Amino acid sequence: MAGRRVLVTGGAGFVGSHLVDALLARGDRVRILDNLDPQVHGSDRRKPAWVPGDAEFIQGDVRSPADVRGSLRDVEVVYHLAAAVGVGQSMYQIADYTDVNTLGTAHLLQALVDDRGGVQKLIVASSMSIYGEGRYTRPDGGAPTAILRTADQLRNDQWNPRDVDGAELVPAPTDEGKPLDPTSIYALTKADQEKMVLMMGAAYGIPSVALRFFNIYGPRQALSNPYTGVAAIFSSRLLNGQPPLIFEDGEQKRDFVSVHDVVQALLLSAEEEAAVGKAFNVGSGRAVTVREVAQTLAGVLGTQVQAQVTGKYRVGDIRHCFADISLAREVLGYEPRVAFEEGMQELVGWLQEQERPEDHVETHAAELAARGLTL
Repeated sequence: MAGRRVLVTGGAGFVGSHLVDALLARGDRVRILDNLDPQVHGSDRRKPAWVPGDAEFIQGDVRSPADVRGSLRDVEVVYHLAAAVGVGQSMYQIADYTDVNTLGTAHLLQALVDDRGGVQKLIVASSMSIYGEGRYTRPDGGAPTAILRTADQLRNDQWNPRDVDGAELVPAPTDEGKPLDPTSIYALTKADQEKMVLMMGAAYGIPSVALRFFNIYGPRQALSNPYTGVAAIFSSRLLNGQPPLIFEDGEQKRDFVSVHDVVQALLLSAEEEAAVGKAFNVGSGRAVTVREVAQTLAGVLGTQVQAQVTGKYRVGDIRHCFADISLAREVLGYEPRVAFEEGMQELVGWLQEQERPEDHVETHAAELAARGLTL
């Protein structure tokens, strides 16, 4: 339904800005609340050129009750996308991640509880990271008793999880019924965001939906931010003539989904009444290895630079997690439209139009090593 008044927190960022474009295109009136975080937008905190002039822009913070209350004025639909992102960094900036993600969401919910106003729908960006490890089966197809990935295994380059009897487990698509097991502070705060929104939405009759995004890629990704998505990190390295750094053996499987498909899911989630109170996986439904991402990007860029497989493990990382999107298809009518190879071509085309980004990957890797967060 077009013509509504919509708030997008984090609306100047990667996913938020694409959502804003889609909302405006269909005739909605859009307000953006964004703090222009220097890690994403640069030290000058300049509003990016892609923020459209016909969207109302508030430079504010979800951690400020006054900013949140002001942004909610006369709003009918809220998309809560504002968050600090990155697994590795969250393991040593614990207070910051909890402050932005958990407390920021608490301020939003407090404002709605105190004065709901005209808000009719609340959608929160959750994450596949809240699952921890994805679904697995035993070699015989049975369910595992446990999913074990110990430090001793990792030191011996036994990357795949094992059951209690030592049987190596086989990865399977991860559905929404898989028990949550966050393995990083980032993942824990995303679980907080999801649970808080769905819980308080049910308690106060605010129709709410959570979308568990898998690995998003596409134009406008923050290229100089070493805590952003792996496709952008690898692209930044290749553009600087440096090899992408791959942890473990590069065979870990993920689900890479185009930002355009993510926007499709966001729009559908606000329209479908049957979605209320539920959480949905938003991915491509296809498993791709991290090594394949590096190879595909190098091929599209036409570079001979080869990825460097480090054989190291980062604390908080998981081995395999890729999406079962059956529920989103059934309830939302969601259907991925952008194939992986096509999406990578688009990403690279956009990258080649940008200024060459600063490369902070090795600095980040050194920070993790100094804190004992790599094995």
